[in-house]
Amino acid sequence: MSVSYWNDAPPRPPAEVLAWSRALLDPALRAAVDEMPPATRAVAGFHFGWTDAEGRPAAGAAGKAVRPALALLSAAAVGGTAAAALPAAVAVELAHNFSLLHDDVMDGDATRRHRPTAWTVFGSNTAILAGDAMLAGAFEALAGGPAPAESVRTLGRAVLELVEGQSEDLAFERRAAAVPLAECLAMAGRKTGALLGAACALGAAHGGADGLRAERLGSFGERVGLAFQLADDILGIWGDPDVTGKPVHSDLRNRKQSLPVVAALASGTPAGDELAEIYRREAPLPDADAARAAALVEAAGAREWAARKADALRAAALTDLAAADPVPAAAGELRALAHLLTHRDH
Repeated sequence: MSVSYWNDAPPRPPAEVLAWSRALLDPALRAAVDEMPPATRAVAGFHFGWTDAEGRPAAGAAGKAVRPALALLSAAAVGGTAAAALPAAVAVELAHNFSLLHDDVMDGDATRRHRPTAWTVFGSNTAILAGDAMLAGAFEALAGGPAPAESVRTLGRAVLELVEGQSEDLAFERRAAAVPLAECLAMAGRKTGALLGAACALGAAHGGADGLRAERLGSFGERVGLAFQLADDILGIWGDPDVTGKPVHSDLRNRKQSLPVVAALASGTPAGDELAEIYRREAPLPDADAARAAALVEAAGAREWAARKADALRAAALTDLAAADPVPAAAGELRALAHLLTHRDH
């Protein structure tokens, strides 16, 4: 897509942007997966919804490809072309799905995108190795793009932050003492915000931006990422399973220290105290206790807090976006995408 399109055309709605991004991404993503060893290639194809468990062509959901869309739009926002940012888009999508494959094993999740998770079909070890192959493929995708050394450093830092955030998330579940809310917010920023920030920064760099504009867009992505995590945590408690693809109250049944839960536990309210008693139990919560926990989180004011915090982060992200002096049409699409990601349940 030419630079003149972004100067002249009105912003497209998010659904159209995501479809456009997916259409650009998929051929390059499939080509990257085709370079993997056969065993891990089969797992990747299943995970992306391209094949069934026997390797036959399928049409399963492959996710919205939000991170690639951010990379492509960030390139356009600085006056470049989406095609120039395609290596960055492939890299961030592979890195994201590396984390999903590993997360599903660590969390014991049996479904994702309304399908069985890869580890339940191929085994934990094979799914983990497929995730490792995706991460290697992510860095390989950047090797052929502009400024490969700096691009690899940007993605490497983001992956290290993501891994640290995931490690902290797991540690929080084992911690006997209460998790401070500020510490939980920092964890979520690493786990989710870092890679969205890298997607925007890499896209901007591939689009020809100087360091300051790429940094501003990276900050935009990080703030949107943390707001997205807040919205996702809301869905993890109150979301419709037909929409989320996960069982109702799944996060609460596993006593996950999600942001609304930590805010409720730190609220100093009777509801927060009762929730703490429930969370001190060892076994996964039965349905009745999980439903009671959801009601207590809301009664403690934590659902409203999470929604307000997501809104504030989105506003700060839009300030960062404006500071990058973006091309108007691409900026409009980035704003609309940010709204979509941060208003999923409120």
